Amino acid sequence: MIGSNQRTIGSDVRIEGVGVHSGDAAVLIFRPAPPNTGIRFRRTDLPGVPELAAQTSLVTGAELGTNIGSGEVKIRTIEHVMAALAAQVIDNVYLDLAGPEPPIRDGSFLDFCHAIRDAGIVEQDARAHVLRVEKPVAVTVENGESYVAVPDQGLRISATIEFAHPTIGRQYGTFPLSPESFERELASARTFGFLADADALRSRGLARGTSLENTIVLDERGVLNDGGLRFADEFLRHKVGDILGDLALLGARLEAHVVAERPSHRGNIKLARAIADASGAEPTRPIVDAQKIMMYLPHRYPMLLVDRIIEFEAGKRIVGIKNVTINEPFFQGHYPGHPIMPGVLIIEAMAQVGGLLLMDSVENPEDKVVYFMSLDNVKWRRPVTPGDQIVFELEILQLRRHTCRMKGVGTVDGHVVAEAEMMARIVER
Repeated sequence: MIGSNQRTIGSDVRIEGVGVHSGDAAVLIFRPAPPNTGIRFRRTDLPGVPELAAQTSLVTGAELGTNIGSGEVKIRTIEHVMAALAAQVIDNVYLDLAGPEPPIRDGSFLDFCHAIRDAGIVEQDARAHVLRVEKPVAVTVENGESYVAVPDQGLRISATIEFAHPTIGRQYGTFPLSPESFERELASARTFGFLADADALRSRGLARGTSLENTIVLDERGVLNDGGLRFADEFLRHKVGDILGDLALLGARLEAHVVAERPSHRGNIKLARAIADASGAEPTRPIVDAQKIMMYLPHRYPMLLVDRIIEFEAGKRIVGIKNVTINEPFFQGHYPGHPIMPGVLIIEAMAQVGGLLLMDSVENPEDKVVYFMSLDNVKWRRPVTPGDQIVFELEILQLRRHTCRMKGVGTVDGHVVAEAEMMARIVER
């Protein structure tokens, strides 16, 4: 029986292999994490070991796998790891990854489940985040692909797949999910692909790590792998595991019955976002809202450019959001008929998020104000237009008394729109 407290793993555990799409060597180390950390990937092969939170707002692509990214930092094909963590009900873990994607192993979820079990599971002194679907949520994508999530106790996934191949055809199944049932019925189901598509995929930089050791491969007659299938409906079972992994990007334990017709990664992510929107408990739920922001920042309309703070690590990093609407006063003149948010205001919004991070480090912040002293390496990558949501992530590079150097990146839908380094100082108001 899973309790109501958050859980992490008991020790480090390491998995090696190759990435299924990149074909590059990959090393993944699961490490324990404190309460409220969530699932966080860390690219240990990159300078500064940048982190990416596993959440829907950072999804950058969903073709033949789910990819997340922020700026130049990207990770591909995370769904198998995420499914294993969700199945074992792990709320907090660091995933140190040396390479652009986790190892594919045998193409199933099983090795990741075993790694988590070998590391041990530790209950933590913090309540788990639970997202309960209270009313039906329906999503339609394309090509007959559709979803509905309805209220249920626990999590159940029902799915139907259909392929014009005699070995697959139309398959349906329903799976109540628990750590035991996932390992027994779904974890060993492997990913699959068609031999006729291999050359085209590899020419696009995909499927370069695939082999008969990690993928069910089908030609026009049937399965090419020695030993055949592990389940008669192994294709369906793998798709259900993928749904679980993608829904884990909600950042909470989901309670619902999910029914999927012809699921895909793209549709799974669309469903996750729809569930978050309908519940009002999306993974980007604020830890600081507009009212509290106004207690710390002196800015007021029209110069208050931060709507909420969604992640915060004292003395380290902060993530804030600016929702851009057509009602912004600057759109009246910038530019009529072609509204674009001024670049200087994007940087101003970024600086305000950084100012909130600094304010946490002082006593009586209501009596202080942050002055920015310099900007370096400022770059604007893409225009920001009405309807965009800018996610600003800032980290402290250096902190000396009340002077700080920070690096900030602003993204819209996972694409970088601006970045800068800035120096700031806290002074009396």
